[in-house]
Amino acid sequence: MVIVGAGVAGTSVFVHLVRALSRRAADPARTVRSILVVDPRPVGWGLAFGDGDPLLLCNSAAEVNSLLADDHADFVGYLREHGWSGTAQDCVPRARMAAYCRDRHAGARAAAKALGIEVREVRADAESVGAPTNGRHRVRLGTGQELAADAVVICTGVRRPRVPEGFAGLTAHPRYLDSPYPSDRLREELRPHSRVLVLGTRQSAIDAALLLCRDGHRAVMTSPSGRLPSVRLSLGAPPRDLPPVERIARLDPADPCLEEKVLRAAVEAVRLLSRRPLRRQTSTAPDPVQRLREETALVEAGVCHWPGVVVPLLEAAIALGPTLPAARRHALMERFSWFTGYYATAMTVVNARRLLAHFATGALRLAHPYPRAVAFDGDAWRVEWPGPAGVPERFDHVVNGTGFHQPALHWSPDGETLQLTRAVDGAGAVDHLEADLRVRRRPGAPPERVWVAGVGTHVRIPFSNHLRNVARQARQVAEEIAGRRPEGTAGG
Repeated sequence: MVIVGAGVAGTSVFVHLVRALSRRAADPARTVRSILVVDPRPVGWGLAFGDGDPLLLCNSAAEVNSLLADDHADFVGYLREHGWSGTAQDCVPRARMAAYCRDRHAGARAAAKALGIEVREVRADAESVGAPTNGRHRVRLGTGQELAADAVVICTGVRRPRVPEGFAGLTAHPRYLDSPYPSDRLREELRPHSRVLVLGTRQSAIDAALLLCRDGHRAVMTSPSGRLPSVRLSLGAPPRDLPPVERIARLDPADPCLEEKVLRAAVEAVRLLSRRPLRRQTSTAPDPVQRLREETALVEAGVCHWPGVVVPLLEAAIALGPTLPAARRHALMERFSWFTGYYATAMTVVNARRLLAHFATGALRLAHPYPRAVAFDGDAWRVEWPGPAGVPERFDHVVNGTGFHQPALHWSPDGETLQLTRAVDGAGAVDHLEADLRVRRRPGAPPERVWVAGVGTHVRIPFSNHLRNVARQARQVAEEIAGRRPEGTAGG
């Protein structure tokens, strides 16, 4: 079999698969002879966590970052084994997550070898999966090589940066960076002590601003909303059961009051965690920096309890989402985009303090509204701000921190090839997955022996990058593959 992607999702699938095969080792009909892990980067070194800069933190607590669906404490245990003395609610550098993936992959690889299973890493991009020939799919690599596979699991994460408003024709410019990752690019491609325009005000932009200011640059962040995310200690496990949120998954998908009931459940859940009204756990200051300052103080005072409902809300949405028609699911997500952008992706208080320090020194500034016009003029970017008093500013570099497009799969026009990296003219998007997470050429068609796990399941599941959800998907896919008998054998 072939696993496409060696990041968190791909590693979780691999570890769960080897564990499932170990339990079935006595049954010769349930055998995987070889596992090929395809990724141009080393195991664990994906876009999300594959960066060695200690400034870049996971945004979720260590206690919710396990690769194992049935052992939520596995990541914390790994950290303890390697000398870590933090708490389970702490956010650790992302490189620790990459090292954890490599460690668990190595352990599973040794276990696979003991079972007689060959494991190989193939350092290449997978571009497509062809229709079965003689019972096997053909996975075509960017090198032109093809791999034969009885089963394929697609675990590719985000790759394609968004194009910010006003920059459609400028993204190829050498003084424009399409993302702040890997962070080495900022050190290698920017002139010392530059003035840098950072596009965006959410997580990627915050990372960019922190890296730039630490390295001696001066940065201006800007976005159409002009809003920074809220602040919390971390994205951690719920401190107690929250029945109001648990009801969300059982709501009637056809209920016209669905959105209002979801909101009511969230408010009731916050009240269970604290008698302090929600309005006194957040700031309403109109100035984003002042709001950041006030919300940081609330977290530090220990009176900010609303983050305790975020993971339960994410998981309730994950459970409810597949029961909704696609249009209703999209409408629900749009209705609560304020929650996603401000609360679900809130920044850790550690990063909030760092931002405030840079705002205080003047190394960092937040500009709103968004630029009216941008051009590269002479040896610098010329940025014009809206309004009669908007004085043009000049920047040495522009860094895009607006995030990434969700990964998308497409069927070729003849329906014979599943394209993983780009769509040719006439290709049809895979916009639906059933509960088995297997790809189908059209609704109602029999499933291919191709599974999707991780962020690529966004066409079915909201918040598909939530790591506890990824681990559950990985276990599901692994159990199904390990439990399947080869075609033509008895049983099933």
